[in-house]
Parts: sequence; structure tokens; C-alpha cells
Amino acid sequence: MRFKTAVALVLLGLLTLLAGVGQKTIWAPSATFTASAPSDAAAAPLTVIDQKLRTQQGGAVKINIEGDGNFLLAVGRPDDVEAWVGKTAHNTVTGVSGKKDALVVEHADGEATAPNPAGSDLWVSTESASGQLEYTWTPPADGQWSLMLAADGSQPAPSSISMTFPNDTSTPWAVPLMAIGGLLILAGIALAFLSARKRDGEGDSRGSLFARRARANVEARPSSRLSMVSGGMVTAAVTAAVVALSGAPANAATSPAPAPSMESASTAPAQPSSPVLLDAQFRRILEQVSSATDAGDAARDAAKLAGRVAGTELEVRTQNYKIRSQVGTYEARMPVRSTKLLTTVVTSDHSWPRSVLAVTQGDGNVVPQLLVLVQPSARENYRLTGTTPLQPGTTFPAIRRDGTDTLPANGKDGLLYSGEEALAGLADRLTNSESSFKDKLVEGASSPYIADTLSYQAEVVASGANGNFSFTHNVVPESTVVFRTADGGALVMGRINFGFDGTPKASGDKLTIGDDAAALAGGKETTTGMVLNFAESMAVYVPPAGSTDPMKLVAATRGLVGASFK
Repeated sequence: MRFKTAVALVLLGLLTLLAGVGQKTIWAPSATFTASAPSDAAAAPLTVIDQKLRTQQGGAVKINIEGDGNFLLAVGRPDDVEAWVGKTAHNTVTGVSGKKDALVVEHADGEATAPNPAGSDLWVSTESASGQLEYTWTPPADGQWSLMLAADGSQPAPSSISMTFPNDTSTPWAVPLMAIGGLLILAGIALAFLSARKRDGEGDSRGSLFARRARANVEARPSSRLSMVSGGMVTAAVTAAVVALSGAPANAATSPAPAPSMESASTAPAQPSSPVLLDAQFRRILEQVSSATDAGDAARDAAKLAGRVAGTELEVRTQNYKIRSQVGTYEARMPVRSTKLLTTVVTSDHSWPRSVLAVTQGDGNVVPQLLVLVQPSARENYRLTGTTPLQPGTTFPAIRRDGTDTLPANGKDGLLYSGEEALAGLADRLTNSESSFKDKLVEGASSPYIADTLSYQAEVVASGANGNFSFTHNVVPESTVVFRTADGGALVMGRINFGFDGTPKASGDKLTIGDDAAALAGGKETTTGMVLNFAESMAVYVPPAGSTDPMKLVAATRGLVGASFK
């Protein structure tokens, strides 16, 4: 009976062991699984692939896309993608079905078309394809990243999408089954060995009845003990098996909980503050801005600046081209270079308009030059709005490279002065030699822009035998941009309008203007008066609140933008 039990235990152990091995081999789960978008999804000009799909299963995600003709895959931060999509009708791939064979696609109605997303500064990277694209989804940097598919914004985006994800290949029962199988086999072998020894003892017992009885009496107790031992071993083996079987689910239950179902995606955690541009993205934009300004400068054609230059810089360069077309000796604006990028200042404020700053010193830049770029809205590209050479001998304030705050122009949070107050103080310093800001806003001894301006104005007034002259410096509020510096202070960038007004002292007196102004005014002399307008691009450092240091002029330049007769 014991031998039969032993055989049964060994057979049961072998089956259990094979079941465990099978879970690791022939029955092991596939390393990946593929889910496809339903073929009946509504057509839309844009398709968004939600950022959570990249990380929900862990590991690399491969995407296969098929469409008619040319299409684009764009990579961007979720809020940027959402802003680009705006009110346009679109599909969003939000997850995977419970069976892991189909993608969950949600449709949102809206406008039938969108601008062509190709060439947008919003994208960190893009992939162009014709007919088919195989793409491995890897993040360009830390943080969350979504994908957007589009043809040209007017045609339907590709709808044939399949995604291959890493699969959960864990087999929690494999090791317990192999362990249980091994224990059952050992228990069966032990029981068979003990059973064989008992049969051998009975066969060798010979002699007289009395001897056998005597021996039986003597061996009664040891045999009883042996029976107890063998029975105990079997019981122990079976008990171990039962414990192992009952313990396996307990172990599985205490292991880390699996990821939430892909069918009902959990809310993504809040994304930490991040710069609106990555370094490579900024360099790409800067190269395009530099190419546009090079083309405009070479041809003296403002039309070639379109799309990449705006605001003050477009106005100044346009007038510079006009003057140089008539006055060959007039100095050109300092070239805009993307090479020798000394530093960048990128806002971490994801609202629009967005402002960023680069400091470069390439060919033709005698000193480093501050370049201010502004992106008005999600669907518009960054445009150069101001260029200002760093004042010689001036140190550019330290600003975090991984994203900094942009502050309201009238905001004074943690600052000695707000941006508005700083530029207003500078304007007053440029107008009045005895300004109340004389000791509150200073400049380097080797770069006296303020001192030179005051000196020039005083000389013009003193030498004006035939005219009365006055000067004004007024801040253009909408041009002000404020970046937080590493020490808690701020760098304030902005424009000041410099006005030069002249009126003849007596009837018949004539005022004469220079060739540069004459190119804009249409003549050199006037008996009625004249007005010259300059755009001053300025940068001022403001110390943090509580500091006893004065504000400092960091960069300054001006360009003639208007001349007229009264």
C-alpha cells in the first residue's frame, strides 16, 4: 500500500514539476502584444496618441502607421500638442482594450481643418513619411511626451495605427509548482525506500515460533517507531505541498500590484515645471532665425525677414535697409548669429506669449549680443523681436538653464523694482541728468551709454543756434519681458522710444538733418521743424528685494526708425 502511495506521489510530483517548467517555456507569455486602431474610426485631420501609452506597460513602444500619401508624426509636450490641436476635430488614442488587441480611440468634433503642422517650432522632433512609418517611441528628454499625426491639416490623418507594447511575462506559479513537484518526488522516493526496507526485514525472519514471537515482542516497539517515522515523513511531505500550494497565492497577493487596466487610463500625474524649449529645439529655431536675417541683410529686403523677425527688430531693420539703399556709408545692424551660443534663457511658463533669450557672439559680433525671441501663440513660430549688444565690461547675470520664471512687467515679487519701474527709471536717467534714479541705476565705466546719451543731448541743445531742441525717452509697455535670475533678481528687457524734436527759433531759420534721417524724411532742410524717432533696445538687471545694490544697465543700443518734418 505504501509502495503504491509512493508511486502516486512521484507521478504527481513529476506532473507538478512539468507544469511549472511549462509555464517558463512552452506556455510562457509572449514578450510583446500588438493592438490596432479600429478600422471604423471617424476621419479627422489630426490624431493624437496620448502620452500615457508610452509608459503604461514599461519599455519601448513600437508604432506602425499607414496612410495615403505624405504624413507627419510630431513629438511634443502634452500641453503643447493640446494647444496646437485647439478646436480642430481630432481622434485621440487613449488606451488599449481589456483583451489587448485593440486601441481605444476617442473622437472629438470640431473645425474641419488646421494649419499644416510641418515646420512648427512647437515640435521637439518630427518624422516625415509617405505611405508607411515604423516608429520607436522614445522620449527626447525627461517628462511627458505626446505624439500627433497629420497629413497637411486639411486631409484626414492616417487612421491605420498599430502599437506593439512590452507584455507582462511574469509567471508567479512557475517556481512554486516546480518546488512543490520536487517535494512530492522526494516524498515518494523516501516512502518507497522505507517500504522496501520493511519487506526485507519480514523475509529474513526465520526460526522457531517462540523465537519469532520473542523477536516480534522485542521489535514491536522499534517497528512501531519506524511506522510512525515513515508515516510522519509522508505527512510532512504532503503538508509541505499543501503549505506551498496555499502559500503561492499569498505570495502572489503580496507582490507589487499590476499596472492599472489600459482600457480605463488613470489620470496622469502633474508634470513638473519644465522649459518650453529643449536645447536642440532652441538651436534649430536660432539657426532658422539667423538664416532669415542673413538673407534680409544681404538683399536689404525686409520681405525676407517675414515669419522670423517681428516687432522692434523688424521695424529697425526695415528702416536700416531703406537708409542704406541711399546712404552707402550707413552702418548695418549687427548680424544675428546662431553659432558660438554662449547661453540661453528659456521660460518655464507654458502660457502664451512665450519669450526666450539667447546670447551669441559669432562672426561680425564684436561683443556678445542678446537676442529676444517671442512666440505669440501655439500655431505661430518664434520671431526675433530685439537684438541688443552686451555693454563692454558688463557681466551677464546668471540664469538657470533648465527653465526660469517669466514675471509680469508690473510684478515686484521678490524684486527691488518691477520691470516697469526699472525701465521707467532708465528712461528718466536718459532724459534728466539729475534724475532721482541717478544712484539707483548705474552703468559700467567702460560702456557709458547713459552718459554718452546725456552728453549728446546737452551738446545739441547748446549748439542749436537756429533751433530749440528737446528729447524724450518713453517706455513701450508691451515690449517688456522679465526673466528671473538665479540670485532671485531679474533681467528686464524692453524698448524705449527716443524722441528728438527740433523747431526753428525764428521765422526763416532752417534746421538741417543728417543723410540718414533725410532718407526717411525725404529731405535735409526744414523751416517748420523736424522729429526724429529712435528705438532703444535695453536690458537692465534688477537686484532681489532687500539688496542695497543698484540696478545695472546690461545691454543697450538704438536704431533710427523714423524722421519727418512738421
